Formats: sequence, structure tokens, C-alpha cells
Amino acid sequence: MITYLYWALIIGLVISAVLLVGIKMNKHMAALISAAVILASGWAAYYFHFEQIFVKRWGGVMTISVPAGQHHMGATWKDENLWIQNYDPETNTCHFSEYSKGNLLQGRVNIKNCNPLMPQ
Repeated sequence: MITYLYWALIIGLVISAVLLVGIKMNKHMAALISAAVILASGWAAYYFHFEQIFVKRWGGVMTISVPAGQHHMGATWKDENLWIQNYDPETNTCHFSEYSKGNLLQGRVNIKNCNPLMPQ
């Protein structure tokens, strides 16, 4: 829910910039530039800072896909970063993958000969 409120705020700011600058002041190019800057700043702030905070603290929305051929085993938070554990039966390897803010600092740990107790 918080994710939708955030984007409603960003869209409201964009519409306000277009209405105030574009219509009231009659400066259409400045209104479009202002709207683009607000939209780009809002997207960057969400992607690089707010996405995982919203999900972890306030019940936001985030989607991660399990790679083809792997089985999902678990997920946990370490500070502000999400760690996902998947199992690859073809190579008999467990993969721990880190999803950090903006995917800037991602870690990965591979455990060979993992053999988890997975249903067949």
C-alpha cells in the first residue's frame, strides 16, 4: 500500500508542476522539464533507496523471480538487504543471492554438494 501512496505522491507532484508552471505561468517547456525532473528523481529515489525499505518496514510490493531450473528454499533480511536461497539440482549447488538497494552491492555465496532435503 505504501508503494502506491508513494507513486500517487510523485504523480501528484508531476501534475502540480504541469498545472502551476505550464498553465498558470504559461511556460510549457519549463513545465515539461520540471515534470521530467520530478519523475526521474522519484524513480531514482524509489529504485535506489525506498523499495526495500517500503517492503521490509511498511509492507510494500517487490517481485523477485527464481532463475530457471532452480528451486526456492528461503529468504531472510540482513540489515536492509534481502538474501534469497535457491537450490540448483543440476549442479547440486545452493545459491545465496543478496538483493541490495538499487542492486548496487550484490553478494553471492555458492555452496557445492549442498544436498538439501527437498521433496522429489
